[in-house]
Amino acid sequence: MIAVLKGDIVASRKLANQDLWLLPLKELLEQWGSTPEDWEIVWGDFFQVQISNPADALQKAFEIKTLIKSMKAADSTAMTSIIDVRMAIGIGEKSYSAPRISESNGTAFIYSGEKFDLLKKEDISIGVKSPWQAFDDDINLHLRLADTFMDRWTVSAAELAKIVLQNPGVTQEEIGRRLGIKQSGVSGRWSRAYIDEILKIESAFRKKIELLLP
Repeated sequence: MIAVLKGDIVASRKLANQDLWLLPLKELLEQWGSTPEDWEIVWGDFFQVQISNPADALQKAFEIKTLIKSMKAADSTAMTSIIDVRMAIGIGEKSYSAPRISESNGTAFIYSGEKFDLLKKEDISIGVKSPWQAFDDDINLHLRLADTFMDRWTVSAAELAKIVLQNPGVTQEEIGRRLGIKQSGVSGRWSRAYIDEILKIESAFRKKIELLLP
């Protein structure tokens, strides 16, 4: 089984310079695989990513979320990013491999597409669909709750969350050195970014998937 992550950048056209988010996103995706076999960015702001280990899917989705939410236009005085990202994770089989991920097929691709189409209607920015309904119900409830605080992330909170997710086990002292702030400042941002809750949701997703995978 694999996971397929489908997403789009919300309000991307509000940015005059599209490279502000496009280049960092490409750099992140290049760490996970090759384009166009493993990932593609098409139609300007739509992307699709194949993840070989489904247990890693939410971790990678959160990494994309923090990357986009930490983007700030040079001429903006807002504390939060003017763009966001909407993503659906599909978990299932890959029945057909094509040279381009957009031409591959299987239940993982179908599930991610079906869930992505529902995100706007459900008024959420991240969701999961898999062969296991009980798993979906549980994880999507957690993600709906996470959505309420991720949407309120400031750029600085998203920057901290990005460091934590991309550097497992990093200490608050190391984070402080990277951000150029005191440890007390890191502690405050840590709480405001709900880092503990994010890590618990990711861990629960990973453990449940590992029990369900054949």
